[in-house]
Amino acid sequence: MIMPLNPRLRHWIGFFGSGSLAFAVDYGVLQALMFATPIGVLAARVISISVAMVVGWLCHRTFTFAVAERPSVAEFVRYFGVAWTAAALNYAVFALVMLLRPVTDTLVAIVLAGAVAMVASYLGMRFGAFNRPQP
Repeated sequence: MIMPLNPRLRHWIGFFGSGSLAFAVDYGVLQALMFATPIGVLAARVISISVAMVVGWLCHRTFTFAVAERPSVAEFVRYFGVAWTAAALNYAVFALVMLLRPVTDTLVAIVLAGAVAMVASYLGMRFGAFNRPQP
């Protein structure tokens, strides 16, 4: 018999699991673009963030915030507003690290940038994109 998860624990597992999957997609797409195309790391990162953002939206709405309603344009717009704000912060930190120390491994730069953006992203999702009025 499997015991149901505590709702708070389920929420945080969903948040970190969804974020981890989006991170893996971000890093995988970045590495693939750097290997298979002539575009530079900063341009490749814009593309990798965009792909990861779609994965994050689908996972967070399903697993982190357990949104039962069908996706709406309003939710989509709120999420992408939050996500692009967090992505801009993520990109700025990533670019700063790479410009200040170009020999930095891209994985290290992504982890640093992701940690900073994760806090902003969670707060924006929790209180903006997926905020539902309480009954």
